[in-house]
Amino acid sequence: MIDYSSMLSQTVQDIKPSGIRKFFDMLADMGDVVALTVGQPDFVTPWHIREAAIDSLEKGKTYYTSNSGMPELRDEISRYMKRRFSLDYHRDEIIVTVGGSEAIDIALRALINPGDEVILPVPSFVCYEPIARMCGAKVVKIDTKLENSFKLTASELREAITDKTKVLILPFPNNPTGAILTKEELEELASVLRGTNIAVLSDEIYAELTYGREHTSIASIEGMRERTVIASGFSKAYAMTGWRLGYICAPAPLAKEMLKLHQFAIMCAPTASQFGAVEAMKNGDEDIAYMRAEYDRRRVFILEGLRKIGIECFEPEGAFYIYPNIGKFGLSSEEFCERLLYEHRCAIVPGTAFGESGEGFARISYAYSLKHIKEALKRIEEFVKTLK
Repeated sequence: MIDYSSMLSQTVQDIKPSGIRKFFDMLADMGDVVALTVGQPDFVTPWHIREAAIDSLEKGKTYYTSNSGMPELRDEISRYMKRRFSLDYHRDEIIVTVGGSEAIDIALRALINPGDEVILPVPSFVCYEPIARMCGAKVVKIDTKLENSFKLTASELREAITDKTKVLILPFPNNPTGAILTKEELEELASVLRGTNIAVLSDEIYAELTYGREHTSIASIEGMRERTVIASGFSKAYAMTGWRLGYICAPAPLAKEMLKLHQFAIMCAPTASQFGAVEAMKNGDEDIAYMRAEYDRRRVFILEGLRKIGIECFEPEGAFYIYPNIGKFGLSSEEFCERLLYEHRCAIVPGTAFGESGEGFARISYAYSLKHIKEALKRIEEFVKTLK
C-alpha cells in the first residue's frame, strides 16, 4: 500500500479547501436553491468582445502568443491604466496571465523567500494565505474592524511590520466586505511603507466596481509605484470570468522575474481570449459604466432589504458583495448558512470562509439579477423569523 500522506507535501495537506467552494459544491445535488454565493457577473460578455474572439478563431489565429502576452494587448492595457487610473506602465512592465489568480500566484512566488512574513488584512479572498504559505512565508493577519469600515489603518500596519516583513497584500476593493481605501487612507499607509523594502501586492480586480467615488491605486501614491505589483483582470469589469484572463503591472525588474514563472508554468494565456481582451479595452468603457450602474442598483436594493429584515449591514462601497452581521441570531456563521440552505434553500457563504475574523458574518454576492435577489431576501426573512 502506498502511504499518500508521506508522498504528498505536508504544506499542501495542511491547507484547507476553499470555504466558498464547499458551499458551492453542496448545491450540486439540491434543487430549488437560490444561490448568492459566487462572485460571477450574471451579465453575458458584451457581444463586440465575443465577436472579436470569434473573428480570431475564424481567421485561424490559434497560435501561441508571446509569453508575456500579445504586444497589442499589453499596449491596450498600458493605455487603459493611463486613461482610467492615471498610471504609466510600459508594455515590458505588463504580463498577461491566466486570470487574476495566476497574477497573484506568480507575484507572491517571485517575491517571497522561505521565512519571510506577509501581512494580510482579513477578512479577504481565500487564495492569498494558501499561496503565501506554499511559498514558505509566515502570514501575519490583521483583523480589520467594522468600526473602521473594514479598512486597514496605518497604525495597524505599523504595528505588524517586523524586520522579516516582505510583502503587504492590499485586497481592496475588498472581497468579502465591499470595503475600499480612499486616496487619503492610502497616503497614510504609504507614509508607513516609505523607507522600507516592503513590496505591495495590490489586488485591483474590482477597481472598476466602486460606488460614489473612483478607485485610487496605491501605485499612484508618491514612492509607491516602484514597490507595487498590481494584479487585475477582465473577469469582473467586463463579465469575462470563463475567459480566464488577467494581468500584472509591475516595475520592470519585478516583472522580468515574474515572467520566468509564467513562462515555465503556463507558456501564454489563451490566444482567443487575448483578442477579445484587446477589443474590451479599446471599446469597453461603456460596458463597464452600464454594469457598474446595475450593480449599484442591486447594492442599494439588497442593503435596504436586509436592514428591513432586521439584519445589520455595513454599506459596501466596492466590488459586488455585502457582508451582513448575523451574530445576533445565536448561531455560528457556518450553522446559520447551513440551516438557511437546508431549511429554506437559500445559499450564502459563511464569513469564516474568508478567515476566522469572519465569524458572526456572512457574504452575499449581488452579482445576480434583482429577481434572484428578491427571492433570496424572501427566504432569508422566512428563516430569520424562525430564529426569533
